[in-house]
Amino acid sequence: MYVKVIIILAAAVVLLLIFWSLSQGRYGKLRPSREATAAFENYRVDPEKVYYTSGADACPNAIIGIDKSRTLESDLWTKRNLTVEEMRYFVGNMRSGAVDQFLQGFDILDNRGAKIGEWFSLPGISITVWIKGVDRVSISTPPLDLYHDRSAR
Repeated sequence: MYVKVIIILAAAVVLLLIFWSLSQGRYGKLRPSREATAAFENYRVDPEKVYYTSGADACPNAIIGIDKSRTLESDLWTKRNLTVEEMRYFVGNMRSGAVDQFLQGFDILDNRGAKIGEWFSLPGISITVWIKGVDRVSISTPPLDLYHDRSAR
């Protein structure tokens, strides 16, 4: 009799834990990073990353580099095979668009806190990093009129 009660309680606890973990979602986040800031400001292109931009071709709102071990699932980011010269062009145009605001680098972290890439943009924007399996990630883009919205503040 007691064995059945213990088994039922254990099963209920397991189901509760499964439900709780699924309801939490698998979300990553951005963490400010001096190293990421320096990498973008010095136009370093990491061969172990795949780069993407969001926003206008000439002046992106953000640049991200995702580790090659991950796949970015999004039609909103434009994949780039960046050279140092192209990185210099994009970062320079972003600086011009930012006017008197500063740009910042961030580490992109998965739901466990492991670094899966880098992000470069104006700070203080809200994005979502969805972890969609072992090697897939979806990242929302910043607002399209990011520089215009921020310069009015």
